[in-house]
Amino acid sequence: MKKLMLWIIVLAALSGALLAQSITGTWQGALQVPQAPGGQLRIVIKISTTDADALKAVMYSIDQGGQPIPGAITLQGSAVKMSVPGIAGTFEGKLNADGNSIAGTWTQGPQPLPLILKRATSETAWAIPEPPAPVKPMSADANPVFEVATIKPSKPETQGKGFMVRGRQFSTMNTSLSDLITFAYGLHARQITGGPAWLESEKYDLAAKPDGEGQPNDKQWKMMVQKLLADRFKLTFHRDKKELSVYAIVVGKTGPKLTKSEGDPNGLPGLFFRGLGVLPARNATMADFAGTMQTAVLDRPVVDQTGLPGRYDFLLKWTPDETQFAGLGVKVPPPTDNADAPPDLYTAIQQQLGLKLEPTKAPVEVLVIDRAEKPSEN
Repeated sequence: MKKLMLWIIVLAALSGALLAQSITGTWQGALQVPQAPGGQLRIVIKISTTDADALKAVMYSIDQGGQPIPGAITLQGSAVKMSVPGIAGTFEGKLNADGNSIAGTWTQGPQPLPLILKRATSETAWAIPEPPAPVKPMSADANPVFEVATIKPSKPETQGKGFMVRGRQFSTMNTSLSDLITFAYGLHARQITGGPAWLESEKYDLAAKPDGEGQPNDKQWKMMVQKLLADRFKLTFHRDKKELSVYAIVVGKTGPKLTKSEGDPNGLPGLFFRGLGVLPARNATMADFAGTMQTAVLDRPVVDQTGLPGRYDFLLKWTPDETQFAGLGVKVPPPTDNADAPPDLYTAIQQQLGLKLEPTKAPVEVLVIDRAEKPSEN
């Protein structure tokens, strides 16, 4: 009887190992994301086994740079489940009978997206971009300009909008003159007055590269956009002060729940949404966080009143409502009855970050446009 039990245990172990082996290899599929260039994001997932015959996975979003993102993956029967903590994403799917495709759903925020992964061969596998070579920082006292800059009208069907820095390449997608001004001067759209009728309606794609050498810091990128606005849009303005309805970020009663960043104190912050209501932050100041919330999420300016110095790493997850994300040109879908859904923004900020978002009124700077023209030809 003992020998029989031993064989059953051995067979079960072998069966589990063979089952794990059945999905090892390279899988790929595309998420349909209207606001992404080309309307999709191509995903590559490499699945292998550890020395203990457990599965492990590495994910690559090859249209967003292709950096490796480790994940955890399991296979039970034909059910495949994967979590990618670094970007707060999950995938759940079912392996088909021939073992060559997995049909499932990718979730990264409140709106899940269908994703069909197909087993790739050496002939069909998509190329994963080489990571960019490290670039030394630009001198802090440098006063750069864009050496090359192209500005083209966006395609009418383009949805959403975005700003991106890859190495020494700066680009925007579907951005108005108002969007460019808010980025360059750290303002909310409500802090801009005057200007032409097309200030928010005409949309542009911008691609630019700085002169000089080295990687510009956040202040230098904004400085270059300011110069481009003056040169190509003939923008002139004056400043004023006005009392406006704002949100203030303050420290909660229990104190902040933030991790001090070990990143370069002079480097760029990383605040890139991984879905509506999913915001990982890396090397970010509280002013960076406030700027992101007022630009992309909230309907009024956001001021940092935390008094917290330095840079932080954190992950904020919440369920957005219909008043949010107008800054990205996105319509938030109706809420679901999912009991596991994250809390609303105000609760999430308090529970996850130890901060509070309070509506109030405060005197803030406003930018009054005196002149602006549609951009000159490239």
